[in-house]
Amino acid sequence: MSRIRRHWLPWLVVVVMLVGSLGSNSQTDTRGPALVGVLLALVAVLPVLLQHPRGWMPAASGLCVGAYFTAGYAEGPVFMAVPVVTFAVALSLPPRKWVGWTVVGAALVAAGIMLNPAGPHFDGGPGRGPWAQGAGPEGDLSMWQAFGQAALIAACGAVATALRSRNEARAQRQRRVVSEERVRMAADLHDGVGHGLAVIAMQAGAALHVLDRDPEAARRNLEAIRAESKESLDLLRRQLARITGSESASAPRAPEHGLADVRALVERVRTGGLEVSLRLDAGNVPAEAERAAYAVVQEGLTNVLRHAGASRAEVVVVSTGSTSGGGEMVVTVTDDGRGSDISADDTGPGMGISGMRSRVEALGGTLEAGPEVRGFRLRASIPLSGSSADSAEGLA
Repeated sequence: MSRIRRHWLPWLVVVVMLVGSLGSNSQTDTRGPALVGVLLALVAVLPVLLQHPRGWMPAASGLCVGAYFTAGYAEGPVFMAVPVVTFAVALSLPPRKWVGWTVVGAALVAAGIMLNPAGPHFDGGPGRGPWAQGAGPEGDLSMWQAFGQAALIAACGAVATALRSRNEARAQRQRRVVSEERVRMAADLHDGVGHGLAVIAMQAGAALHVLDRDPEAARRNLEAIRAESKESLDLLRRQLARITGSESASAPRAPEHGLADVRALVERVRTGGLEVSLRLDAGNVPAEAERAAYAVVQEGLTNVLRHAGASRAEVVVVSTGSTSGGGEMVVTVTDDGRGSDISADDTGPGMGISGMRSRVEALGGTLEAGPEVRGFRLRASIPLSGSSADSAEGLA
C-alpha cells in the first residue's frame, strides 16, 4: 500500500497547483465550472504525494491534464503536473515500468493542448473551426506548447532516472563495504580467537601431561592459558561490539598486530611445548604489509597446532630491497608434521589459508601452501612498494 510522502516539497507542489489553478480559472471566463478545472489539475498532480507511485500514473495524470485543456480551462501551473509526476515515478521505478505509460500521458497532454478551445489557435469567428488558423503564428504557438510539454516530461524522466541510478550505485557501494567489513571481521575472529583456542588446547594438553610430575610446569601452562584466553576474549568482545554497533565511537581501538608482535606470538606457542625457531630480519615496511605478515605467521602456527601433529616448526620473516625500490617481504612457516593430511585449500569464505591468500593478493603478493616430503609449508611473498600496500587499505 502506498504511503503519503512526509517531505515538504511534494506538498508545496500540490499547494501551488491548487492555488494557481484556482486563481487562473477564477479570473478567466471558462466554459465549465472553475471548481471542476481545479479538481482535474489537483488529481493530475496528487501522485507526487505517494511514497511508492505506480508506473501507470503519468498516463493517468496526462489524461486529467488533457481533459483539463480540452474542456477549455485556463493555462497555468497545470503544465507542471505531468512532468513532476513523471519525475516522482522515475525516481522510484525502473524505466521499463513507466516509459510506455509516460509516452501515453505526454500524447494525451499534447492532444489536449491542440484541442483547447481557449488556446491561441482558436478562432471564434462564425463558421470557422478550431484549426482555422493552424498554419498561422497562433496555431504554431499551440504546437510549440505541446512540443515543449513533451520535452519537459522527457527531461524530468531522464533526470530522475539518472538520480535513481546514482542512488542505486551508492547503495550498492555501501552494501559492498558492509559485506567486506563482515568478511574482514570474520577473518579477524578466525585468526585471533581461532589461534587463541588452538594455543589454549595445546597448553591444556601440556599441563595435563606434566601435572603429576612437574606441578610448576603445569602452573606455567595454566598461566599461559589464562593470558591467552583473556586476549582472545577481549578480541571477541571488540568484534561483537563492532558487529552489534555498540562500540563507543570515543573508545580507543586496539592497535593492529605487526612484526613487533611476532616474537610474543611465537613465545606463546613455545610455552605449549612446540619447538618453534624464529628468524626475523625485516626492516622498515608498510603497516599493511606488517599486519599481513603477522596474520600469515599466526595462521601458519595455528594450522601446525591444529592439524600437523608436529614437534617442531620454523618461522622466517625476511625483507629485501626497500619500499621505493621494488623490495618484498617473504614470510615462511614450515613444520615437520603430517603435511599430506592438510588441505592447501582451507574451506570457508575469508577463513584459514584462503583468507590469508586473499589478504596477501590484495597487497599484490602471492601465497603458496602445500605439503612437502616432511611436513607442511606456507610461504607468502608481499611487495613493499607503496602502491601495492595502498590497495589493501581497509582490508588488513
